[in-house]
Amino acid sequence: MRYARGVQLGLMWASALLIAPAFAQTGSIFTCTDAQGRHLSSDRLIVACLDREQRELGPGGVLRRVIAPTLSPEERLRAEERARAEAQVRARSNDERRLQQALLMRYRDQAAHQRERALALQPIQAMRQAALQRQQELEQQRRAAADEWAELQRADPTKAPPARLAQRKADLEQQLVSQDALVQGHQRELERIEQRFDAELRLLQRLWAERDAAAMR
Repeated sequence: MRYARGVQLGLMWASALLIAPAFAQTGSIFTCTDAQGRHLSSDRLIVACLDREQRELGPGGVLRRVIAPTLSPEERLRAEERARAEAQVRARSNDERRLQQALLMRYRDQAAHQRERALALQPIQAMRQAALQRQQELEQQRRAAADEWAELQRADPTKAPPARLAQRKADLEQQLVSQDALVQGHQRELERIEQRFDAELRLLQRLWAERDAAAMR
């Protein structure tokens, strides 16, 4: 580790020695605060501050630029990771702004949003209603089969009901289970759509208020 750090410092010194003459010809003054807290200045890049920020001042003390520290490979990797994370945050922020702008363009007011909600719900509501109707039909058939079963049992308790009736009763029970799952699935989809539009509406109410306030300025 010490050897690697020594190599790094050696490279930093060599880099400074190579570029310092070029800086010296510009008439600039370089300032920094070193690791011991000393305020240093020079007419060339300050080697003792290669690992920290330096300022290049022109005539009259005007700031020309801020020179970033020379980074080690590990520091450079961390800096790149920070830059990537910041870029991702900016990308998400840009995506959010684009989404908000698209929502404002699509829904000028709450009435337009409500119309879109109704259109999205309509086909699912129709499918759920059809599934409920089929469920009622199956329930009626199941009750009829159960009544027939009970009638045969009353007529002759010792005689087993016909196999066809037992199979019919079992089939209806299974169809009712499947139909109930279908109805519940449609209900969950309706709730999901409602939740999506509710979330959009909360966002849109804020965006509409900001838009209207900006228009009144």
